[in-house]
Amino acid sequence: MILPIVAYGDPVLRKVAKDIGTDYPKLNELLENMWDTMYNAHGVGLAAPQVGLPIRVFVVDTTPFSDDEDLTEAEQKALNGFKKVFINAKIEEETGKEWEFNEGCLSIPDIREDVKRKPEITISYVDEHFKPHKETYDGLLARVIQHEYDHIEGVLFTDKLSSLKKRLLKSRLEKISKGKIDVDYRMRFPNVKKGR
Repeated sequence: MILPIVAYGDPVLRKVAKDIGTDYPKLNELLENMWDTMYNAHGVGLAAPQVGLPIRVFVVDTTPFSDDEDLTEAEQKALNGFKKVFINAKIEEETGKEWEFNEGCLSIPDIREDVKRKPEITISYVDEHFKPHKETYDGLLARVIQHEYDHIEGVLFTDKLSSLKKRLLKSRLEKISKGKIDVDYRMRFPNVKKGR
């Protein structure tokens, strides 16, 4: 089932999400709905807060990036078919010299900006079967995971921009929160006037 994606301005996007246990109700159904929602919106990642749930769950499928001809063959290979569920994730370490890459977000449609992030991360998490993992990723894989991880920490990519950039984007972000935007997937806007 395709869920509405929560738009910029909703308080759930600012909460530090909570860990969940094996007893979390209907987790498999939620994961299935998150995949459907993400693919429907042509995303490569989706975090539970983006569908209104302040829990530490996000899904990633970087396959669409594997077609990028600017990437090396090794990078394309790493991205192709990389599909994972991250539950109760914790980034243990971020290393290397920061690099810029143009990012967007399903909760902030029509805004893309260059964001600086460290190139390598080590992350521990459990998968959908609650099996623990600790893995190291770099490049675009690391970046997609960092972006989704930020969501479960209550952070948006626009928070990482310069104060000048933030000021320039302020009115566009307000329009998004009010639903004054054309978007081709279901969304829930926090500041839409009721009773229209």
